[in-house]
Amino acid sequence: MTALVLGPLLRHVSDRTATVWVETDRPCEVRVTSDGHDVHGTDGGHGVDAAARTFTAHGHHYALVEIGGLEPGARVPYAVELDGERVWPEPDSPFPAPLIRTMDAAGAVRISFGSCRRSPDRAGRHGLDTLTAFANRLAGDAGASWPDVLLMVGDQIYADELGDEMRAYIAGRRAPDVEPKDEVADFEEYTQLYKLAWHEDPAVRWLLSTVPVFTVFDDHDIRDDWNTSYAWRREMWSKPWWRARITGGIGSYWIYQHLGNLSAEERAADPVYEAVRAASAGGGDAGKILDEFAERADKEPATMRWSYAHDWGGTRLIVVDSRCSRLLTADRRGMLDDEEFRWLDGQCQGGMKHLLIASSLPYLLPRAIHHAETWNEAMAGGVWGRRTGALGEKLRQAADLEHWAAFDSSFRAVAEDVVAVARGERGEAPASISFLSGDIHYSYLARVTAPDTDTTITQVVCSPLRNPLVGKFRLANKIACMRGMPGPFRMLARLAKVAPPPLKWRITDGPWFDNAIATVELAGRECDVRWESPRSATALEQIGAARVC
Repeated sequence: MTALVLGPLLRHVSDRTATVWVETDRPCEVRVTSDGHDVHGTDGGHGVDAAARTFTAHGHHYALVEIGGLEPGARVPYAVELDGERVWPEPDSPFPAPLIRTMDAAGAVRISFGSCRRSPDRAGRHGLDTLTAFANRLAGDAGASWPDVLLMVGDQIYADELGDEMRAYIAGRRAPDVEPKDEVADFEEYTQLYKLAWHEDPAVRWLLSTVPVFTVFDDHDIRDDWNTSYAWRREMWSKPWWRARITGGIGSYWIYQHLGNLSAEERAADPVYEAVRAASAGGGDAGKILDEFAERADKEPATMRWSYAHDWGGTRLIVVDSRCSRLLTADRRGMLDDEEFRWLDGQCQGGMKHLLIASSLPYLLPRAIHHAETWNEAMAGGVWGRRTGALGEKLRQAADLEHWAAFDSSFRAVAEDVVAVARGERGEAPASISFLSGDIHYSYLARVTAPDTDTTITQVVCSPLRNPLVGKFRLANKIACMRGMPGPFRMLARLAKVAPPPLKWRITDGPWFDNAIATVELAGRECDVRWESPRSATALEQIGAARVC
């Protein structure tokens, strides 16, 4: 009997369509069905019956089942069949039936998000799993407020900081002295990382099957400080094991994360998806095609756009890739390459009630850290000479100084776009523009105080889901958030000839250093956000809340 290896995951949804992603243990037909009963009585009685053939890459088998004909706000119980045999939901599952959940453009939009999740963690080194508590609360409380979307803004897996389970798996494949030591090496090992992250906990597996999931990667999905600088890239490509690592990381991300972020129309227009499916027809394997694509995407970032955007009623969500699409050459440096930035510029438009810009890396850091990163970029760029520039590069990599602030020209370009939208220069100004980010392992809300606009501009950070800062790292970041800290670092930046930032902002809520998940709720022209932290495997406690506008 054909079996599920991983999934199902409920991925891209709109008001009338949905996508279900699975991995299976052999080639097969994957069918998603329902009994036609909609718990809200809004599906028009059509039910669900959609199917897709698996495609194959490096001996693994995947399918994305595209479902249409749904109604806005539908909640349709569904089942998954492999070659006619029902495999999901499992007959002894303690969780409610998984539902296909479509968006309702006329209603409120609720987006829960977070980043940085170490899983599994049977030794309990990283605290309680926020996703486990979140899932159990939804499963056990009929009156709980469900998110319309679960947005994972980076570090879904840790390819360079392995747990005991992953180390044991790797020990069964290669000797401990084979490079890369204590890190994943290739596509096959990446598949095991995803299985451990998404399959081990039954509550999380159920959650991902019943709440629409959108994702974007960050550095640990590939390697710490991924694409920090041109010097970093040259160093990594000099290592004989790097090609298998980067192609395995990007290729697996394309399958496990990226494809599900897209609508059916966007997937149909993807030449790589078409080539992979064609190569899999008749029992073929598309591994070589996937590897070539992944290497090209890394070496020539402009050939692939990982960013995406979706509109839900009066809300536009723009998810920006701030890792793979960086412009890093001997003479140019940008958070996004030229093609990616033109795309982002085109998406930053008015006419919406709310504009959400999700990036794994916070756009608005604590100001002391922002000034430190702009100073370091100028230093590494040679403002004080070649020798000092080399020291700046070492400091950049050692201290992880590689956020938006460390790409000052990109920071200023995005600020120009956002202010233009907020001033109504690109259509009617929205009520709010919010950056949603993770990465830094603590949470806060920062508000832009200048220039003055009718639109509220904020940075909402939520991190980690499960990987808290400890010891000196937590203390250093607490100090960086103190009110008097920006001044000395701004002086350093000024000495390095860095112009003042085009925006002024301050942290108004937080920081909080607990494992946490944030929920942004958008209704009419109002925007609210709350942060919750797990207090047990089944309970969350609110640690912060704010009215954005």
